[in-house]
Amino acid sequence: MTETIAPTLTSGPRLGFFTRLLEDAPAHDRYRFALEQIETAERFGFATAWVAQHHFSAAEGGLPSPLVFLSHAAARTSRIRLGTAIITLPMENGVRVAEDAAVLDVLAEGRLEIGLGSGGNPRSFPAFGRTFDERREVFADNLAALRTLLAGEALTVGDVQPEGYRLYPQAPGLGDRLWQATFSAAGAGAAGAAGDGLMLSRTQPRPAENTGASLDEVQLPVIDTYLSALPAGVEPRILASRTAVVADAEDLPRLRELTEPALRAEADRLVGYDTSGLSLDELLAATDTYLGTPEQVVDRLAADRVLSRVSDVSFQVHSVPATNEHTLRSIELLATEVAPALGLQVEGTAGAAGSGAGARPDGAGAAGAGASGRDAVAAGSAR
Repeated sequence: MTETIAPTLTSGPRLGFFTRLLEDAPAHDRYRFALEQIETAERFGFATAWVAQHHFSAAEGGLPSPLVFLSHAAARTSRIRLGTAIITLPMENGVRVAEDAAVLDVLAEGRLEIGLGSGGNPRSFPAFGRTFDERREVFADNLAALRTLLAGEALTVGDVQPEGYRLYPQAPGLGDRLWQATFSAAGAGAAGAAGDGLMLSRTQPRPAENTGASLDEVQLPVIDTYLSALPAGVEPRILASRTAVVADAEDLPRLRELTEPALRAEADRLVGYDTSGLSLDELLAATDTYLGTPEQVVDRLAADRVLSRVSDVSFQVHSVPATNEHTLRSIELLATEVAPALGLQVEGTAGAAGSGAGARPDGAGAAGAGASGRDAVAAGSAR
């Protein structure tokens, strides 16, 4: 790896990194790799780093306790914003999430972003005393408690303590850095109405009546619903996750060889239809997996209309079984070659952290150079 620092840009969505900690290695090494990747992302000007939460299955994801992990990442970084993508809130206690998040945000000097979701593996819910069928109701209850405490308001629980419970320590502004992940327009509307950020998936099942739909065809209506529900004056925060492994040409044959069986094993689940007859290149396209040289990845991502309508883009290597070395190289190439070509923001080491993941050094809004706020996001639909 070189020590090159990426140039500072001031337009377009901000650049993010995401990991599920899936390297074929013991937990100690997975955590060490992820820390190295986050530090590398910070050095090359990424604005955000996100980690997933998975319970009881190293094959799905290697991290059950994202806030614990991010506290260590906070101590080893100084600028990059650190986020959860996501905390599965129905399997948590809303009060404990608020307390742990507040402590972490204080330690990280206001760099925490909290992504939340209601999904997760149905088999994990019983261990937490919940069922998968009740996840939406429990999510709403826990989110209400979390939101109340982070706002500095008193949480009342029956008549046990009439004056209520208040969060300590307070983490100013953390309640304005909540994000909700969803596939659906209904979920996007709920996130927008609450003024939360919207988190879009790297891929998702296609509608049965249009299995050939592109990802942006599926996600653009979700963005529209989010924006229509967003209160006036609230800056849109939309994070698009994408799978991108950027590699040198000499490394691609081996990466493609490793990727094909891994991707075929989960492709049907990802897109919702039978992909057994597809070639590898067709499979990569169907699962929205961007694997190639910088030029090849730029060429494909340039056609993604969602990217012109978001405030942030986070890149992950999954479902490609990339090694730590491949991931580090991909981070470097994303920052130095792909992001500038696509107009994504790349920050210098002295870049300001801003007040939230939707902040802009030049005051611009969610998408498009020279545009701002709701108009900038809406204007992206013409692209």
